[in-house]
Amino acid sequence: MTGRERVRAAIKFERPDRIPRDIWPLPYVTLFQKAELDLLKAKYPMDIGASQASPGWGDAVVEATSTAGSYTDDWGSVWQVGEPGVVGEVKKPALEDWADLAHFRAPWHLIENRNKDFVDASCEASDLFMLSDIVARPFERLQFLRGSQNLFYDLGEDRQEMHDLLALIHEYYLADIEWWCDTKVDGIFFMDDWGTNSSLLIDPRTWRKIFKPLYKEYCDIIHAAGKFTFFHSDGNTEAIIGDLVEIGIDVLNTQLFCMDIEELGRRYRGKITFWGEIDRQHILPFGTEEDVTRAVSRLKSAFGGKDGGVIAQCEWGKMNPSRNIEAVYRAWSQNKG
Repeated sequence: MTGRERVRAAIKFERPDRIPRDIWPLPYVTLFQKAELDLLKAKYPMDIGASQASPGWGDAVVEATSTAGSYTDDWGSVWQVGEPGVVGEVKKPALEDWADLAHFRAPWHLIENRNKDFVDASCEASDLFMLSDIVARPFERLQFLRGSQNLFYDLGEDRQEMHDLLALIHEYYLADIEWWCDTKVDGIFFMDDWGTNSSLLIDPRTWRKIFKPLYKEYCDIIHAAGKFTFFHSDGNTEAIIGDLVEIGIDVLNTQLFCMDIEELGRRYRGKITFWGEIDRQHILPFGTEEDVTRAVSRLKSAFGGKDGGVIAQCEWGKMNPSRNIEAVYRAWSQNKG
């Protein structure tokens, strides 16, 4: 099977010849450990291709994080990079003052200036399963534009300005998704980090009222174009996984080791494809190769993989030794559980 065929089979529960592989190198690894990254991919060829290194970390961001300092993102918020290769955080939100909303405009030029022929050619030239860039992250974009503390007040107060800003963001993301749906990519990738280590960041009822309808609209557009929906959300997202299945998410990447993995397997195995991952808070940075192998075995036992429904994904950050990253793919490649 090609990578494209293998991932499609996994998503559709049609017994891929092996579990598909995917690696997410964060900027530090892309900048300072490229030789190790190339060796890993040579030994364990990946099955998913994209036009950027990993979720949210496009070439411009990687370049901006190569040295400590500040940079301004395409929406006008100023980020501070504390150490090279680490993305940093927003220090000056573009819309910290609601008075600026009246003159705010989304970066439409990013969509208008894209080269569709280039995207299509890269898809045709590859036998990998090709993903779009990150197309939508409405909750995170609100945080980047307002600042996290301000946004949580906005949500609690149900401010009309927040709803107006979210409508502006959603309009932009709908156009972004429609653009990608008109290309030859296989899957459309959107995200929002919703969880803490123990629960959702906001009341699930608020999530269902404000954000679930947006995601449902994204899924409907993507499926109408004959493409698959890929969603990423860090933290404990157990409260909304059923909702994500309901609205049509095909592939979910979330921090499984913050949740009851066995219960997730009982409830959702065969209903959604789990896109990794391995615990990057404890096991990847501080564990042994044997710990990694046991973690992979736990996921295999919960979710299977021989019939599909699993992608062997791993995020590689600054604190993760390369031996543990290799152990992830070695363990996924073994036939035993």
